[in-house]
Amino acid sequence: MRIAIPGLLMTALLLTAPAVAQTQPQPMPPDKSLKLSEIIAKIEQRDQFRYIHEIDWDRDGYYDITYYTSDKAKVEIKIDPVTGETRM
Repeated sequence: MRIAIPGLLMTALLLTAPAVAQTQPQPMPPDKSLKLSEIIAKIEQRDQFRYIHEIDWDRDGYYDITYYTSDKAKVEIKIDPVTGETRM
């Protein structure tokens, strides 16, 4: 019986941990942000643009975008969601 109780407690903790993690609000762009499609259109206008590989929203408040150029160079940039400009 001594072994069963810690095992049950551990199982209960493992099953409830994902539920707690899911209750935190997802990070979102500010209300005054440009549409993502507008930001993508700006990226597509860049010299030698080939294709976008990945777009992520960073909790620090910017889009983290990875794209490739026609000469196969990988470009990673951070874009301000309100201005659409590159962040440093």
